[in-house]
Amino acid sequence: MAAHDFDTVIDRRQVPTSKWDRYPEGVLPMWVADMDFPVAEPILAALRDRLDHPVFGYGGPGPASLRDAIAADMLDLYGWSISPADVVFLPGVVPGFNQALKALTKSGDRLVVETPVYPPILAAAGNWDLTRVDVPLLSVEQGSAVDLDRLTGALEDSAAFLLCNPHNPTGRTRTRSELEAIAKACLSSGSVIISDEIHCDIVYGGAKHVPIASLSPDVASRTITLMAASKTYNIAGLKTAYAIIPDAELRHRFAAASLGMSEGANVLGLIATEAALRHGRPWKQALLTYLEANRNHLIARLEREIPGIRVHTPDATYLAWLDCSALDLGDAYRFFLDKAKVAFNPGPSFGGDDHHIRLNFGCPRSLLDEGINRMVNALSQR
Repeated sequence: MAAHDFDTVIDRRQVPTSKWDRYPEGVLPMWVADMDFPVAEPILAALRDRLDHPVFGYGGPGPASLRDAIAADMLDLYGWSISPADVVFLPGVVPGFNQALKALTKSGDRLVVETPVYPPILAAAGNWDLTRVDVPLLSVEQGSAVDLDRLTGALEDSAAFLLCNPHNPTGRTRTRSELEAIAKACLSSGSVIISDEIHCDIVYGGAKHVPIASLSPDVASRTITLMAASKTYNIAGLKTAYAIIPDAELRHRFAAASLGMSEGANVLGLIATEAALRHGRPWKQALLTYLEANRNHLIARLEREIPGIRVHTPDATYLAWLDCSALDLGDAYRFFLDKAKVAFNPGPSFGGDDHHIRLNFGCPRSLLDEGINRMVNALSQR
């Protein structure tokens, strides 16, 4: 297999995998944020090397070398200076924001989220008996934008704001000015910021990711930032993520809330994450080039062949939020599943409507074309 090969279709049904096992054979899965690409060779090499050691005991708090690599990455990519001691390792970003809510809120508190948004973010308030306050995103030319007036009002008397940046499902990065306004509103209200930034590396063209905690020390002192190599390097199954919490008291409260539920990370996941950060950047650049070409190909084909679908070109993630309302399909997810044999994520699971679906274009171009072809054929036969 050639270096940086993103075109080869790999039969993923040979091993257990939620993306390909959920639906019957014959259905093309384009739903969960899991790419159909082999991981970078440096990651495989690091895992093979670790497998030569025959003991797989508890991994402890995480290797100092990985903490150093994360701190170096933050400075290099975002100009954000953190201490290696700010890092807390986790089995995932979703456990991370649930742990943060357990640490920092109490029953009945208000939690602000923006909609549509990643389903586990929608579900988080219910996990801890919180009152969820939804702030719908504004639909603008570049995809979606925060409704600052409504957000500011919602944050009054709210314990926390659960931010998703880059945004899932719209694939939009937040501008620095937007983030500054969001941070100002959170600081004024006393709301803690819990920021899911798992897609931070997957940004295209002139767009830039700005960690909200990097804006100022004041913002950092009220923020828990959640990141992972899992989406970028396609290692989600290794169950490893990390929180960056510069404030020592906040970090202590966060760590104490694990109570054995989400302590530490997978020992092989830590190895894979360090290999990705230290040696994976050439692969990542090749991936971004391929994904951006996939994105452009998808948008061009939809505009040409299914102009009734409205989609704003995502400037981050490998996800596209498709508005099918003009096609009058009723439930768009169900239509494409039943008639086209393509599985997307349904809009209502994000707090949207059933005219919307989320499409994952993190796959070989031939699979992307197959999915679009099936959509076109199903619509032509209505």
